[in-house]
Amino acid sequence: MIGAIRRAFRTPDLRNKLLFTLGILVIFRLGSFIPSPGIDYTQVQECVASPQLNEGGFAMINLFSGGALLQLSIFALGIMPYITASIIVQLLRVVIPRFESLHKEGASGQAKLTQYTRYLTIGLAVLNSTTLIATVRSGALFGGIEGCDNLIVNDTWWGIAVLVLTLTAGTGLIMWLGEQITEHGVGNGMSLLIFTSVAAAFPSSLGAILREQGVDIFIIVLAVGLVLVALVVFVEQSQRRVPVQYAKRMVGRRMFGGTSTYIPIKVNMAGVIPVIFASSVLYLPSLVSQFGDPESPWVEWINTYFTRGDHPLYITVYALLTIFFAYFYVAITFNPEEVADNMKKYGGFIPGIRAGRPTADYLSFVLSRINFPGSLYLAFVALIPLIALVLINANQNFPFGGTSLLIVVGVGLETVKQIDAQMQQRHYEGLLR
Repeated sequence: MIGAIRRAFRTPDLRNKLLFTLGILVIFRLGSFIPSPGIDYTQVQECVASPQLNEGGFAMINLFSGGALLQLSIFALGIMPYITASIIVQLLRVVIPRFESLHKEGASGQAKLTQYTRYLTIGLAVLNSTTLIATVRSGALFGGIEGCDNLIVNDTWWGIAVLVLTLTAGTGLIMWLGEQITEHGVGNGMSLLIFTSVAAAFPSSLGAILREQGVDIFIIVLAVGLVLVALVVFVEQSQRRVPVQYAKRMVGRRMFGGTSTYIPIKVNMAGVIPVIFASSVLYLPSLVSQFGDPESPWVEWINTYFTRGDHPLYITVYALLTIFFAYFYVAITFNPEEVADNMKKYGGFIPGIRAGRPTADYLSFVLSRINFPGSLYLAFVALIPLIALVLINANQNFPFGGTSLLIVVGVGLETVKQIDAQMQQRHYEGLLR
């Protein structure tokens, strides 16, 4: 492995791409510690270090921002507005025919969809920054800790406007940095930025477990983490290969086709999206309860069952929502009828299955069979932090589970594959050989 890394940095163009990517990631991490204007940064640090701090519903956003949300830095919103905009644009393909036609146009259509995603990202950044400022002013960001409800020094309309503009500009800069990595670096830029944000929390989380739980629990957590990483790698690499045969055909004087290939259907086709959706839906009751009377019965019921993840009802609903969104997202992103039509158009068929509608039905059958264990796997991984909360009371500090583990392993595998492919273009041996 060391020799493979040495060969990668000896190749001039690949070395430049790797150094460019690392440079962008360093800039991204530095921006997470630059305070926003008009914020009492000293008081913010005291609130972050408070032992009473419970991230609660902001844990997901703080995870994707690499801790910048609670630091109230210029990158406080992180990559979440772009993720949300991308998901919305992808879902709108089912509702708006224009978006679906753009998706089928190829590079030009994808460029327009990307532009729409950028505009929507900026709009969501303005909305999210306004909501964040209102949350800071009310003290809800730090859970009502004493002294953490008046962190904005310049509370005038002009100061608020500058703060909204700064946070929105930070999101726009993050989006631009991710696109630069995709274009000039190695790997998918947005995915690598998320990977960096999540991985940055691992050392502090492990250190907190070591301090609070002791060496024995720390060693057990590391062992469990290695087993979980191996499990996630195994499942993420697993796929069902549906064989496809292309018939020979004459075009002029040349013969085309006659080749065999396959359609790879991954066990986890939905990735980390179902876990994010389930977490967001479960956060809504807690968000609504903040606007009600704390002594009312429905607010007390929500605070009892849907605020912390150690209740069996919360765990059950979380698992069911993850399974539901796994089926829902795969049904949107993978269209068996479209795949069957494209195969028929180019003379392809599955051996033993007639082209057209029978092929679409067969692909739907295979997809449902594969998606069932995939959804159960996602639910299991998503529940790992909640299980850790019940067993060792380490929900906020447990790094190996849920979205963090899926993102780190998934993005790491894809990036290594891209580096390996580029090395194989220049050497007989790649990074993994």
